[in-house]
Amino acid sequence: MGARRSRAVSLLVTSVVLAGFLIPGAVARSGGDDPASGPEAVAPVPGPGERAAVDVAQIPVEPPVQPARPAARELFGADCDTRIEGSQVVAYCHNGYPETDLIRLHVECDRWWDVDGDGAAVALGPAGRAELTSRCWKEVRSAWVSHQRQ
Repeated sequence: MGARRSRAVSLLVTSVVLAGFLIPGAVARSGGDDPASGPEAVAPVPGPGERAAVDVAQIPVEPPVQPARPAARELFGADCDTRIEGSQVVAYCHNGYPETDLIRLHVECDRWWDVDGDGAAVALGPAGRAELTSRCWKEVRSAWVSHQRQ
């Protein structure tokens, strides 16, 4: 019987402690006529004959129609890897897209008297590979490949 008494006592003590925590909140809530504000505020429950805060008849049956997404832009342009070694420039290009890409190698030389070069356009078809080369007399400042739809 000793185990049952201690369990009963612990239940009684627990209920008294919980009531002690709840009573100050109940007293504070009933203290004023102003509705509670803040995150602990609860919307009043409508009584008989009163309208609810949200009219269920005004809630749409279906969600609103989402606007159509814009058409995805087609992917285009060969993937090119440009390497500069001294005065030589080499661009290795691969077109992984279904459209033909007109690629052109552009080289800007470092010296003011060295002529910059714009290579001829090369048509690179789908799944095609190309190697474009150019050079300067001395050092190369920059090199890039331009792309154009055919």
